[in-house]
Amino acid sequence: MQLQFLGTSAGQPSKTRNVSSLVLKLLDEINEVWMFDCGEGTQHRILETNIKPRKISKIFITHLHGDHILGLPGFLASRSFQASEEQTDLEIYGPQGIKKFVQTSLKVSGSRLPYRLIFHEFDANSLGQILETDHFTVHAEALDHTIFCVGYRIRQKDLEGSLEADKLRAAGVPFGPLFGQIKKGQDVVLDNGQKIIAADYIQPPRPGKVITILGDTRKTNASVRLAVAADVLVHESTYARGDERIAGKHGHSTNMQAAQVAKEAGAKRLLLNHISARFLAKDISQMRKDAASIFDQVHLVKDLEEVEI
Repeated sequence: MQLQFLGTSAGQPSKTRNVSSLVLKLLDEINEVWMFDCGEGTQHRILETNIKPRKISKIFITHLHGDHILGLPGFLASRSFQASEEQTDLEIYGPQGIKKFVQTSLKVSGSRLPYRLIFHEFDANSLGQILETDHFTVHAEALDHTIFCVGYRIRQKDLEGSLEADKLRAAGVPFGPLFGQIKKGQDVVLDNGQKIIAADYIQPPRPGKVITILGDTRKTNASVRLAVAADVLVHESTYARGDERIAGKHGHSTNMQAAQVAKEAGAKRLLLNHISARFLAKDISQMRKDAASIFDQVHLVKDLEEVEI
């Protein structure tokens, strides 16, 4: 499971950072990739990665500001050009209005897709758990921005405990079909009459990962709730230390406020993105250092960076 950042700039692109988009790679878990936001130029960034557009099965939009959605029509149209690959349907989750934006863009541009788009729109009254699969749940909660905006909490369901193969061999169980039966929780009886209790040879379930991905927001209690005990918290850092007043005015956070959220939530790691284009390399280094004075497991991500979860 990996996060890869396709755009980490705030509002407008810079020479080194594109506008907002990232993907959660779940290839080993469910052979899918989930995208979060799709700012202008996202499809160009994808060309610099090993991401296959047809593997992107779900897109989650945090809010309808242009730097988070203007790349959608181009990406969706280009995805249809994967003629040599299987065409797969795509689901889009986002605030009310995202369906109209996408359909209007495609209609006006004469774009026809050889796959289905399935929309899941919500408003402030229809949040909570917005998705459940066999392996994951996704919870959405409203943040505090200048327009309706949400954050997402992605929780991997608990993983099955591992089979203790060495312990089974020591007990005299021959490798083969019996191993499979025990793995499924079935007790077995050996040829010598010895009964093997499956539960004695299976480790306890392992807790799944929790990934919190926030849209644009002022510091708010909702951010903390979404990030409680998260393995990774992705939080915007449009502004730096000392910019709290202007950040609040424009509906954003500073690096220090993001660090406070991570600390209050008990998150394990904090990844800062959505960096204002006015910050230079030396500023970025200082932003990380300042945030680390509050929460030490912090990192400012850059475009195309991949983070193992």
